[in-house]
Amino acid sequence: MKRLNQKELVTFCSQLAMILRAGISSLEGIAIMKEDMEQGEGKQILETLCEKMEMTGILHMAMREAEVFPEYVCNMTEIGETSGRLDEVMEGLADYYDREDRLSEALKNALTYPMLMVGLMAVIIVILMTKVMPVFQSVFEQLGGGLTGISAGIMNLGMLMSRYSWVLAVLLVPVLAGAGYLVFSQKGRDGLRRYMERSGIFRKTAEKMACAKAAQGMNLCIRSGLDIDQSLEMAERLADHEKVKAKMAECRKRMAEGETFDHALEESHLFSGVYGKMISIGVRTGSVDQVMGKIAGRYEEEVTERLQNVVAMIEPTMVAVLSAMVGLILLSVMLPLMGIMSNLG
Repeated sequence: MKRLNQKELVTFCSQLAMILRAGISSLEGIAIMKEDMEQGEGKQILETLCEKMEMTGILHMAMREAEVFPEYVCNMTEIGETSGRLDEVMEGLADYYDREDRLSEALKNALTYPMLMVGLMAVIIVILMTKVMPVFQSVFEQLGGGLTGISAGIMNLGMLMSRYSWVLAVLLVPVLAGAGYLVFSQKGRDGLRRYMERSGIFRKTAEKMACAKAAQGMNLCIRSGLDIDQSLEMAERLADHEKVKAKMAECRKRMAEGETFDHALEESHLFSGVYGKMISIGVRTGSVDQVMGKIAGRYEEEVTERLQNVVAMIEPTMVAVLSAMVGLILLSVMLPLMGIMSNLG
């Protein structure tokens, strides 16, 4: 069975949290969820959990043996069972993966429109080159004229594309499949995140996404009963951005040397400025988990806004490029045609 995606994890964790808060045990809760589930992979997963829990009575072991839950979810479930705060852990996991899903959706939405525009540009240009240009070629031949320079080059390219249009169609299939994989699959979006880390345009956005993930991870771990050092260590394991991961390691190193948590965060430049001040207040008031949740929300808003701004910048640029290319192709044949017609007149 395939691993659960973010939406499925949100559903599972939120339902189990609600059941646990009602005073029902995790085993009974899984059984209730199984009865309500329709036939399919979801029901099979819950049946597996029920079977394993009936033997051991331990949820995190059953989840590991089911092999569909991320290691982080299994680790946090173990912490919740050990501390007796499994309901809070499940609620926190639901919040965590819900935020992750929203960030992924923001990334998908930001990529979908430009890719559709690129596809539209390609289709329009291919139609012009393979269907329209041959018509002009026959017109020129009937009029006894010819093309030279750029016009001749574009015309020859159009004739070549028309002759080998089946090759273009075959090449288009993997291109479309690759674009769909990048936009609609979780692995594809994860790969795009790694690319964004190295891309000049998206580097800052990728770092903010990683910081949002780190802050939400800290929020969940502290809510689950871990101390700050353990929470930072657990959040570091989640980090998939090398720069943010290095900053978290630097923060832990400074804390080991005796620095306070808020000062270590500021010196390592993981959360600085306004966020650093918010954490300092959170440390003094004992509400670091709440502050981390607010910071994660702020970062999420910033990421969404930056992605929307990039799309707003790309949209008119692509429209202008498309218009210029179409205009160039049409002018390359219209101007010589007008010249021939004037000579005939």
